[in-house]
Amino acid sequence: MCRTVPVLTSLRAAYRDARIDWLVQDSFSPAISAHPALSSAIPFPRRDLALAEFWRAGWGRALGALLRTIRQARYDLVIDAQGLLRSGLLTLASGGRQRVGFADARECGWIGYTRRVRAAGGPHTVDRMLALVEAIGVAPVRDTRLYTPEGTGLDPRLEGRRYGVLAPTSRWEGKRWPDDRFAALARRLLDSKSLEAIVIVGAAGERDQCPITLAQADGTTMVDLLGQTDVAGLMRVIERAALVVANDSAAVHMAVGFNRPLVALYGPTRIDLVGPYGRQGDVIQAAPPPQGRAHKDAARGRAAMEAIGLEQVERAALERVS
Repeated sequence: MCRTVPVLTSLRAAYRDARIDWLVQDSFSPAISAHPALSSAIPFPRRDLALAEFWRAGWGRALGALLRTIRQARYDLVIDAQGLLRSGLLTLASGGRQRVGFADARECGWIGYTRRVRAAGGPHTVDRMLALVEAIGVAPVRDTRLYTPEGTGLDPRLEGRRYGVLAPTSRWEGKRWPDDRFAALARRLLDSKSLEAIVIVGAAGERDQCPITLAQADGTTMVDLLGQTDVAGLMRVIERAALVVANDSAAVHMAVGFNRPLVALYGPTRIDLVGPYGRQGDVIQAAPPPQGRAHKDAARGRAAMEAIGLEQVERAALERVS
């Protein structure tokens, strides 16, 4: 979603008075709901509409309510920037007069489009998505800025302090820098006096990925917020950070959206495709990964991440906070 924001800013620049809505997974909607270019976020209730639960009585009601919402708006233009079967079918169901998506959309997602674009905007996924708006005559605006929803508070332990954020977790095992190195990095950054505190962030179900780092949390110099923020809360923490050090995860792209000092640790992921947009110089990667879906190869990924040295990351972090 963070990487898709330039599509929104491009459309708003071209259609200043239009109603522009974004159909988005409900739990992630705070990531874009406060953006001034957006008219409204339409929540997609992913849990209620899980395909494995289609037999439940409430499933049909939830789907019917969503379809009524997107059809009643009578959209002139619908853009599917995701390019999967579900998003393609929802694009079709919208009834939009012009429905734009990728010609090579996966899972036959292209079935819902009136215009199928062979994206040639560039290798990066942001440029690829911007090719969709360029195809309809809209000039690309490469503005990735994010906006935290009003009223989102910051943990009182962080107010007025210069702190760094560590995001030591990842959905994929092969994308994780070793836990003991994150723990050592935290100690070194605090010992350097360049930061007053370190904050640990991640999802609630990821706590078992970084026990060594979490064991150092004392609530003062090391603050454990892993699993204790929603999307908006995570955005606020990153927005105010003096430094973000993260595996390939949402924290990287939020740091880009808030223009924060960043050290992004990448192993089996191609940064030219999905790295921090416009910030490849903030990536540490021991070697370019091979073609294909190497991030799903846990052994290969672990080897790539372990090749990133602690001293190298420490130097990069201290350069950014000095």
